[in-house]
Amino acid sequence: MKTYRAAIIGAGVIAKVHAKTLHENARTELVAIADIAEDRVRELAAAYGAAPYTDYRVMIRERAPDIVIITLPHHLHKEAAIACASLGCHVLLEKPMALNAAECADIIEASVTHNVMMAIGHMQHYYPANQKAKEIVRSGRLGQLVAIHDRRHHPYFLPERPAWFLEKSLSGGGIVINIGSHSIDKIQWLTGSPVRQVKANLTFYGDRGNVEGSGILFMQTSTGVTATVSLCGYRNITANETELLFTGGQLKIAGNKLWVSGSEREYEEILLDEPGEPFQAQWNDVLNVMDKGTGYVESAVYGQTVCAVVDAAYRSHESGAEELVAQLADSPAGAAR
Repeated sequence: MKTYRAAIIGAGVIAKVHAKTLHENARTELVAIADIAEDRVRELAAAYGAAPYTDYRVMIRERAPDIVIITLPHHLHKEAAIACASLGCHVLLEKPMALNAAECADIIEASVTHNVMMAIGHMQHYYPANQKAKEIVRSGRLGQLVAIHDRRHHPYFLPERPAWFLEKSLSGGGIVINIGSHSIDKIQWLTGSPVRQVKANLTFYGDRGNVEGSGILFMQTSTGVTATVSLCGYRNITANETELLFTGGQLKIAGNKLWVSGSEREYEEILLDEPGEPFQAQWNDVLNVMDKGTGYVESAVYGQTVCAVVDAAYRSHESGAEELVAQLADSPAGAAR
């Protein structure tokens, strides 16, 4: 069994989850962590016996990792991903892939040019309730899927949220690009079809920054499934629910629970397998691709489609009209991912 050398760029909250995941994986050696905040990176690196760096390019040259996980602010994704690719490193890049679909195209080009894997961390694919829902959609047991309603409500402007999230030039936007990317991804993944058109209305009532705090998205996929997404980040009760409506019943996903309703017209909870650790499941898929060329990892090409829907939502709010999602050319980067 081959052991892969891994490094992390960025030592924030999500980096701690990745560091723990790598430390607990028998196929991985966490060799180094980089962050410009010296005290923060030293603390995280010390916890897992990794070498701390304040310059990720120096880290890659000196430690020669096989793969790097990038957990930086959104506006730094493109530069870091291209730099890692040019240095011959495979990459797992946190979502959203970049500030917009155009930046994603540059990242894809670099991964193809340097023949490295560019995996995007869409975690919705690793939760048992979502996996079971996708299985039911594919089975056809509830008939034709006709609509999806997704709600993600949670306070977004909390004091502990880093300031860069709330500056559009650094984050790409607010709740739509950050939280809405999960909803868009879930809808595309569950239906197996890309979103093709979007009508969006946003509001900007946050008490920090210049990004949107709510958004209602009305979308349609290439297979004709209508989807609505409700995002709200003000002082609301937290909600994380997805309802799928079929010709012969419906499904409801709430957190890690799943309910089904058929001809009896009452919800019944579906008992799921004991949930595994989703970050560990994602990481094992990444390793399987690197090790054997098999396994399931969402590619940069798919990550670009999510960003293209976000782009269309922001255009729709500005224009007041429904906007078509940019049609993206196929790329060799997506062929084996």
